[in-house]
This record gives sequence, C-alpha cells and structure tokens, in this order.
Amino acid sequence: MTSTPERIVIATRESRLALWQAEHVRDLLQKLYPACTVELMGMTTRGDQILDRPLAKVGGKGLFVKELETALLDRSADIAVHSMKDVPMVLEPEFALVAIGPREVPLDAFVSNKYERIEDLPPGAVVGTSSLRREAQLRAMYPYLAVASLRGNLDTRLRKLDEGQYDAIILAAAGLTRLGLKERIRSTLSAESSLPAAGQGALGIEALADRPDVAAWVAPLNDAATAACVRAERAVSRALAGSCEVPLGAYGEFNNGSLRLRGLVATPDGTRIARAEHSGSADDPEALGLQLVDDLRTQGANEILAALG
Repeated sequence: MTSTPERIVIATRESRLALWQAEHVRDLLQKLYPACTVELMGMTTRGDQILDRPLAKVGGKGLFVKELETALLDRSADIAVHSMKDVPMVLEPEFALVAIGPREVPLDAFVSNKYERIEDLPPGAVVGTSSLRREAQLRAMYPYLAVASLRGNLDTRLRKLDEGQYDAIILAAAGLTRLGLKERIRSTLSAESSLPAAGQGALGIEALADRPDVAAWVAPLNDAATAACVRAERAVSRALAGSCEVPLGAYGEFNNGSLRLRGLVATPDGTRIARAEHSGSADDPEALGLQLVDDLRTQGANEILAALG
C-alpha cells in the first residue's frame, strides 16, 4: 500500500499555458490529498528561449522538456506536467509517462480579427503557424494562401496577429480554451482539413521510472480513454520518426466502442500527402498505431519520409 504523499513538487514551464496546466494538476492532487503540500517549480526551457528560429531547425519539441526532466533526475521535483503534443515520442529509459488526463478539444483553431473562417481568406492572405503539420495541410487545401512562421508563447502569437503581422493564425483550440480565450476562436478546423498532432489537447504527467510511489499518487488522474487514443497516436508518430521535422498528424477517437485512428504524413509544401485510417480494439493501442503505419506506408509514406531525409 502506497503511503499518502506529504509533499509533491511539480516542475513546469513558466508560460501562461504551462502554468495553467500545472496549477490544474496541482488542484486535482490537492483534492485527492488535502493534507499534502503541492508546490510548483517554474522553469524556463530552451524551447522558450529560442524564438527566432523554427523549432524544427533547433532541436524539436524535446527542447520544452529537457530542463524539467533534469529537475526530476536531481529529485528537486517529483513530477513534470506537459502538453502531450510537446513530449518527445521516445523517452529516455529513466523517465515514464505515469498519467494522461482527460482531453480538451483536440482540433486546430482559426483565429482572425477580420475573417470568420479560413475559407473567407482572400488569395495572398498571410496565415501564421509554428507547425510543419499545419503548414503542409494548409498548403495542400489552400494553395493560394501565404503561410508564414509564427513563434512565441500564446500571448505573443495573439499579439503578433493583433499588430497586423498576419491575417489569421492557427493555434490549438485546447490552449485558447484553457486560458479563457475561447472567444478568440472564430472557427475550428475539422480533423479532415487539419488532422491534429499526436497528443494534442491532452495533458501528461512525467516522473522517474523508478518512482512507483509517485506513479501511484497520480494514477487517479489518468483517463483511460484519452490515454488509449494518445498511446495509439504516439505509436504512429514514433514509428514514422515523428518530430517537428516531419509534417505528421495522428488522431484517435472512440466510435461505437472501437478506437478510430487516422494518420497522415506529408511534405512541408503539401504536394504529397499519405493518409490512412484504421479502427480496432483499444486493448492494445500501440498495435493499432502500427497497423495504421503499415497502411500509411502503402500510401507512400516511406517515399515522403525519404524525400524529407
């Protein structure tokens, strides 16, 4: 029987969204363990510091978790809270994802001060995004638009839009909703037009693999349905070397008791896209993900990945 924790320290990035996520987990743990002291340890990561270059050029999404993992290793923190879409697909063996919480809306959001829908944008309109996945799908669906790089935290991206640097920007709907900015969403992009990233909208809790006590503390926060979807999505991304450098989407959802999984891999310019869909039991999400990968390979994913190489 695991003892009730007396103190839990949460490592978190210091962006407004990251702090909201960590505070959300803190509040849930505080309800579970009223006598426990739950503290936040705010940290700035390399991903937060490098804002003048696309993530794909400077090391990918792992830049957002490395400092937090260091805090776990030196035992100054017990857990780290992440947006699951920012967690590298392969964790070092010292670490484990010990819980994945319920998912917020996983779709991409269209944000603009002038237009209601992306279809309303005129030719040449400038759309900002930080994601190669979004860029590839935008270029494929709307080749007449100008897609431009957009970095910075959520507030910075909205400020750049408000300053008129972009006609519209594409952001994760989940982040806007969590920060009380849902009114900035003019419309959401369907999964058919912008397939989400693996893990989008879900929160993950990471701990040291050799801390079964910590895993037991946070186990009640795990949402089995979300975890199955995210595990299947991450299996797709992992098998296809998914990172910021590969325009890749993977999205799982439950449909009449089975797990429906969709995936795509594309060239950044959107001229070549392999798409596939697979449904099956959620008992082994990773196996379902690998079945989808086989389907994507028959649709040309290997050739696309080779061209990106």
